[in-house]
Amino acid sequence: MAAMTRNPTTEDGLAPAARRALTAFVAHLRDERGLSPHTVAAYHRDVTQFLGFAARAGVTDPAAVEPLLLRRFLALQRTRGLAASSIARKGAALRTLFRFLARRGLVAEDPAAGLGVPRGPRRLPVVLKPGQVDRLLEGPRPGDPVGLRDRAILELLYATGIRVGELCGLRLGDVDLATDTVRVLGKGARERVVPFGEPARAALLEYLAGGRVAMLPAGARPEDRAALFYNRRGRPMTQRDVRGMLERHRVATGAPAGTSPHTLRHSFATHLLEGGADLRAVQELLGHVALTTTQTYTHVSNERLRRVYEQAHPRA
Repeated sequence: MAAMTRNPTTEDGLAPAARRALTAFVAHLRDERGLSPHTVAAYHRDVTQFLGFAARAGVTDPAAVEPLLLRRFLALQRTRGLAASSIARKGAALRTLFRFLARRGLVAEDPAAGLGVPRGPRRLPVVLKPGQVDRLLEGPRPGDPVGLRDRAILELLYATGIRVGELCGLRLGDVDLATDTVRVLGKGARERVVPFGEPARAALLEYLAGGRVAMLPAGARPEDRAALFYNRRGRPMTQRDVRGMLERHRVATGAPAGTSPHTLRHSFATHLLEGGADLRAVQELLGHVALTTTQTYTHVSNERLRRVYEQAHPRA
């Protein structure tokens, strides 16, 4: 019976030194850097996998890891057919781990300092055309509390470019209708204030007046009563709820397959840049730490301009 309940992601078989390093690293990611639970879990899995690989190679202490062992580990992932993006993430996890251990003095030198990883082809984000966005946002039925909620969510996602996780974390007090702004807690527990326009304001007002009260059950838990959006069960909306909701409206309005909440974020950024917005302003609105992340959208804009040119110019 015990074997059936064991967690396959535990550090069984790791030497004490490796287990201590892993525990300290995960605590650093979670408590000091404030990374999302998803990112912490992914790094935890990747590092655990490497430490197990190192132990089988006879290296039980992270302080004894050499660059060759790291390269062998990544090469093994490649031979197993792992996607280049997944290998890159594992490499990033290992670089972060050993940089942390080196700063804490737990390893004499950082063996991952020069670790290179394969990069897959650049994937440009999917972006909807303004007309496609309009049809999608007009999909929810007016008057129905669920429809009012759906319209407010879709309008807010496109008007602000916030992540679906950020939207699900919104509290009623985070929306300021006096200034038409929303306060968002982003990655790394970084807070930012993002403006929204009149369509989102109107949708939010209709939802708050005729949707939210109807969807909030009388017996809601005190910690749930401050949430901005609720599902049909009267609980705060989850990311899965939002994705399912958007998929229903995507099918109903004929939006492209694969359209997701993040597609609205991509569309928000691209349409801003195509309208002449400053790249650094878009960076601030999106909550990106590095400008290079935001620059992805300039490639999208350039690609779309290229397609327009080729379709319209007689000598393209």
